[in-house]
Formats: sequence, C-alpha cells, structure tokens
Amino acid sequence: MKAARCTEYGPPSGLSVVELDDPEPGPGEVLVRVHAAAVNFPDVLIAANQYQVSAPLPFTPGSEFAGVIAALGPGVTGPPVGSAVAGAVLAGAFAEQVVVPVTALREIPDGLDMIHAAAFHVTYATAYHALVTIGQGSAGEWVAVLGAAGGVGTATVDVATRLGMRVIAAASSPDRLVVAQKLGAEGGIDYVREDLKTRIRELTGGEGVHLIIDPVGGDYSEAALRAVRRGGRFVTVGYADGKIPRIPLNLVLLKEAIVRGFEIRMLRQYVPEVVAAGDRALAQLVREGMRPLVSDVHALDDVAAALTAVAERRTTGKVVLDMRAG
Repeated sequence: MKAARCTEYGPPSGLSVVELDDPEPGPGEVLVRVHAAAVNFPDVLIAANQYQVSAPLPFTPGSEFAGVIAALGPGVTGPPVGSAVAGAVLAGAFAEQVVVPVTALREIPDGLDMIHAAAFHVTYATAYHALVTIGQGSAGEWVAVLGAAGGVGTATVDVATRLGMRVIAAASSPDRLVVAQKLGAEGGIDYVREDLKTRIRELTGGEGVHLIIDPVGGDYSEAALRAVRRGGRFVTVGYADGKIPRIPLNLVLLKEAIVRGFEIRMLRQYVPEVVAAGDRALAQLVREGMRPLVSDVHALDDVAAALTAVAERRTTGKVVLDMRAG
C-alpha cells in the first residue's frame, strides 16, 4: 500500500510517500481501506514532535479518516466487513489502509460522502463539545470564535449559529471573515488590523461576550479574555499561533470568569457517553443540512503541500486527502 512516511521530525516538506506492506489487524483491531483523510493542524505538530503526545519514528501521520472496513481482527464481531466508517487516531491515517482499535471508529452520519465524512468528526465534535459540554453555551448568547476560518473555527461558527448562538468571528484577513460570515457569524473582526477587545465590546453593545472559543492562542487569547463579560467562559482548544499564552490570573479573578481547557481525546477516554450524546446531536444537525466546509482536496502524493498549506494557515475550512485520486 502507499503511505505518507515521517522518518525524521520536522516540517511537512520532510515527508515522503512510500510503498509499505499491507497491515493486518490484531486482537480488538479493524483494518480500514481509507478513502479519504482530513489534514488537521495537530498533524503538523505531530510531524514536528511539537504535539502533547509523541509518535515514535518512523510513522505515518494523519489522524482523521473515512473508509470501508476490509477485515476484522481476532475477537472483533462488528461492524461487518464492507461497512462505511469514520475514525480518529493519533497517527496512521495518511495511507491507503490503516489498522485501528474498533473503539476508534464512528458511524458516518447519513448524508455525508467520504470526503466530507473524513472532514467531519474531529473538528465538529471539538466544536460541539467546546461550545456545549465545556463552554455551556446556549441559544441567544454571544460567542466569539478565534481562528474562525480554519477547520475548528468554521465548525464552531457553523454549530454555534445552528444552535441559536450569536457569533462574532475573529480571523486574520477580510477574506477569511467572509468565510465565517457565510456560515452565519453576525459580526467579524480582523484581529491583525483591529483591536480585538475593543471590537468585541462594540459588537456586543459594550457588555462583552458570554463565551470565547480559542483554537489560536498567542497574544489574541488575553485580548479576547479581556472582552468577556462578568462570569463569562473561555475555552482553550489549541495553539495554531504557535505560542502558548500566559494569562494574567487577575483578569480571571476580576471578571469572575471560568477558563477551561478542552481536548477531544480526553473526553472520549473519560466520558464516552458524553461523546456519544454529542455524536447524536451532530448527526441530527447533519440531517438538517449541516456539512463541513472542505476548501481543498489533494491526492496522497501531495500530502506535503497540503500539510504546508495548513501549517501556514493559507486554507479555509478543511483540507482532505483523497486516497482514490491520482
């Protein structure tokens, strides 16, 4: 089979596409023939060994995929061979086949093709649980979404507006704000050229937002926190800026704010029933017409270029590798 391979930690340009032996599933595992795999910012960090968890060399990057079950390992009774599934792993998805624990698989919501299924679960589950499970967001509340044109950002804008929240999108250029506004954001802030705190307050009539979802980090985190209203919530979900912020705790004290971290893998591990409930809620939104924004589709041979574009934040929505292309 063909697979992307990381033999040395570093930038995406160091990846190569090689031929590997077909894998075989072990006990509790399933072999999936991958049709599509999404490119996420954590994949860039894992290849550079800058993620919270290391993948030992050599390895195949890629964490999110959709495909068809090709074989079941010993002790696995289902889903049956031929079932269409989506899944998430730390690494291994940028290949024509992947072996994963059966527990890593999810049903594909009705209405999603393989490209959109690969782009759906990680970012939309992150968005839903950051907004609802962790952020306790509700209809009518103001929500500020940083990095609103990226993969997690577009999913968060999409889910929040469909749940009746009032969204302020913050992004790095006017063109990227247009993407978020098409998904339902009421207001937009170009935080490279505008003062984030001031504009959030202006757009909310001076009171500030109830909830902030931040997948960006860097200097924007503190500025956003300064615009949260008294008793508001701030959820940190990632650091696409490349710099982990240091928040002055006196801001949290003075605003009586709640600051929480969120990582989807931990939620799956410790409260799987909550993740299952979120999956059902997202499936209903898909039935109502929700679809992930996929801006670019590449062949596996273009994996380095696709990862580079995500690393340099030149993309909007999700980038997907089509294993059947090329």
